[in-house]
Amino acid sequence: MAILKTKPHDVLDNFKLYLSEKSDLTDAAIDELLKDVRVEVIQKGDLLLTAGDVCKHAFYTEKGLLRAFTVDESGKEHIIQFAPENWLISDRSSIYFNEPSEFFIEAIEDSKVVFISAEFMGMVSEMSSKFRKANDRALQSHIHQLQQRINQLLGATAEERYLTFIQKYPDLLLRVPLWMIASYLGITPESLSRVRKDLAKKNFKS
Repeated sequence: MAILKTKPHDVLDNFKLYLSEKSDLTDAAIDELLKDVRVEVIQKGDLLLTAGDVCKHAFYTEKGLLRAFTVDESGKEHIIQFAPENWLISDRSSIYFNEPSEFFIEAIEDSKVVFISAEFMGMVSEMSSKFRKANDRALQSHIHQLQQRINQLLGATAEERYLTFIQKYPDLLLRVPLWMIASYLGITPESLSRVRKDLAKKNFKS
């Protein structure tokens, strides 16, 4: 992993916009905050978090694509989340409770990543009540999305899961291998191929 030597505000247009939209801070205040932000270029296949380690940061994808996944006892991967540009990804439980993570977080593409510490989030929250409220809403949204994901995996058909994936990640079909999509959906690659063929037939007939 290579740490960027350029000025943060020159390379963090998306993250700066994220902070601007979520807070009521001035551009000057945001630029001052960004001076101490850690930014790294992560090569495809590099890990930002390894299972067994305590997660110390949330990761903001300024550019590129990340994924979080677990590995079961048989060595099979189970993808939990994708994080394309402008998404945050982390193991919140590991951060909050200072406990070893069960996740791996990996770059699927060469990526530019902002490492966001709890201290940084606390500092911005103290400076901006708007950001603090936005952060609280983000946590509530995260819990809601986890519940929806569990419901999908337990009760939805393979086709319903795939259609939800397309809605949630509309730009990833050409960026992510099909086996990764199948892993995220909790189905086999063969089942995913059948779903895609069936949907193609339905669309053709309509």
